[in-house]
Amino acid sequence: MSIQVARVEETRRGRALEALGPLLRAVLWGLAGFALGAFLTAVAQGEYGLTQVGVVVGYVTGLGGWLLGIGAWEAVVRPLFGLPARWDEGAGTARYLRLNTDHKVIGLQYVTTASAAFLGAGLLAMFMRAELSSSELDVFATNQDYNSAMGVHGTLMIFAVAVVAIVGGFGNYFVPLLIGAEDMVFPRLNAISYWFVPPGVIAIAASPILGGIQTGWTAYEPLGATEVPGQLLYYVGVYTLGTSSLLTGINIIATTVYMRAPGLRWSRLPMFVWAMLVTSILNVLWVPVIGAGMIMAIVDRLGATDFFGPSGLPVLWQDIFWLFGHPEVYIIMLPAFGLWLEILPVMARKTLFGYRWAVAGFLIVAFMSGIVWAHHMFVTVDDERLIPFMTTTELISIPTGFMFIAFLGTLWRGRLRLTAPLLLVVMSALNFLIGGLTGVFLADVPADLFAQDTYYVVAHFHYVILGGMVFAWIAGLYYWFPKYTGRMYSERWAKIGAWLTFAGFNLAFFPMFLVGLDGMNRRVASYPSYLEGMNVFISIAGFLLGLSFVIHVANLAYSWVRGPAAEANPWHGKTLEWQTTSPPPHENFATEPVVTADFYGYGDAGPEPDLVPVPGARRRRPVPAGRPETRE
Repeated sequence: MSIQVARVEETRRGRALEALGPLLRAVLWGLAGFALGAFLTAVAQGEYGLTQVGVVVGYVTGLGGWLLGIGAWEAVVRPLFGLPARWDEGAGTARYLRLNTDHKVIGLQYVTTASAAFLGAGLLAMFMRAELSSSELDVFATNQDYNSAMGVHGTLMIFAVAVVAIVGGFGNYFVPLLIGAEDMVFPRLNAISYWFVPPGVIAIAASPILGGIQTGWTAYEPLGATEVPGQLLYYVGVYTLGTSSLLTGINIIATTVYMRAPGLRWSRLPMFVWAMLVTSILNVLWVPVIGAGMIMAIVDRLGATDFFGPSGLPVLWQDIFWLFGHPEVYIIMLPAFGLWLEILPVMARKTLFGYRWAVAGFLIVAFMSGIVWAHHMFVTVDDERLIPFMTTTELISIPTGFMFIAFLGTLWRGRLRLTAPLLLVVMSALNFLIGGLTGVFLADVPADLFAQDTYYVVAHFHYVILGGMVFAWIAGLYYWFPKYTGRMYSERWAKIGAWLTFAGFNLAFFPMFLVGLDGMNRRVASYPSYLEGMNVFISIAGFLLGLSFVIHVANLAYSWVRGPAAEANPWHGKTLEWQTTSPPPHENFATEPVVTADFYGYGDAGPEPDLVPVPGARRRRPVPAGRPETRE
């Protein structure tokens, strides 16, 4: 018996090592690449130790080693030289720990990595709120430590969560399913695009080792060029994450244009696919801008140039950053709008209202997003730019309202099933509405000059990003949970988590409008003592908010392993992802789907089944009128 047990244990260890092999190799090759690059740089400079140039060169060579080690050598480089691609993409859990070309695996890789970054950045936010419970510095040792935590928090939340979670996660997993494709157009490029994300996250998270990010997530120059070396890890980390977004955007555009199923005309395209397409166009247009800014800042810092220094143009950094930064707001929010309009008709059992108006809103917002950036710079730009950018900033709210019209028109008199996904979508819309209304004042020059750099801006920003995008992201996690796991989550705990998240969020961030208008500046660890009472209340609400996310994570994680088996189409949706098994097979569909009608024609009459499946119950699957046919 002992021999058999030993053999079983040996087999388990062998399988674990086989599963972790590519990841361990990637880590070793990455570390070796970093060491080699830093060493060669030191030799070339004639200096001992790790210099700033060595950090940059070492990161680049380390990134190359990481990508080759995770599988790019066998799967990508060898075929370029006419050699066979000798790469095992693995099975089971091993698929997620190596280079894999299945878009569904890649989507879940993005989702889990973004979730980990969200939890890590959220933990930093808890420490920051603990610090701000007192008007004096008492949790962090120095102001620089607080600044570093704030910089890492903001940078991860924006570039590793808000930009990546929906586009990289849901975009990769569901765009091919929603359009009836087997995979992305460029599967190997898609596989590589994800593996840029972990090094980018690690670089930003490791910045405190070199002094941290003292400039906040916006990294304004010339402060960034004179601060501690940790700023370099900000530049290379953001550049790496941006590369991932750029490659994903290229793939989504090409896949949407060339891989749609027969009958899937542009006028029938699902709303989430429209959102992904327009967002990807924005990524392709504007990510290179911020990438160029990061390169310019790096060479400035290394002393080769002076783009943003005293003899250059310090305000140029703000123009470059926000020329990307405001389209980035829509890179973050357009996917959330797509989730609203994808989930709502299914849960309301009502035809989507204003389909063409919503699509027009996506397209007009995408166009106008590039002509509003200077409203972030009202305190620094010349007077000649104030009125034009104030005007365009206020005008962009009109096409944004098209999505709200479609949302409200579909919600009105719908036969609502208040499932957790719908509840979170409604909460997302309410939060974004507050963020939008308070943003009108920041678009107005006199009001913006008064509120600039106060907690009013912090509250507005979080109502848009956390209140709008993150709530929609969690709604999508629940809505598509049966599809990517084959199991059902606990509806009860999902609703408890949703209400706690909504209460904690609004109790924490709405008072920030008040303390901001009362004189509390953002990005500082100490503040006037008369604001301490309100900040204690905000911190307690913030801890409640943090607890609510733990509930969501626990519910999803437990249900993924122990949840009851789900039907292939538990919500009775008409879009293509629900017309295959849950989870889908490798090729997505047994036969090529042919779309014969629009996906949102739910009608206004007739009984509808309960949308929350009861574990173990047997129910007849309805055949919707617009369901696609199949052909051999």
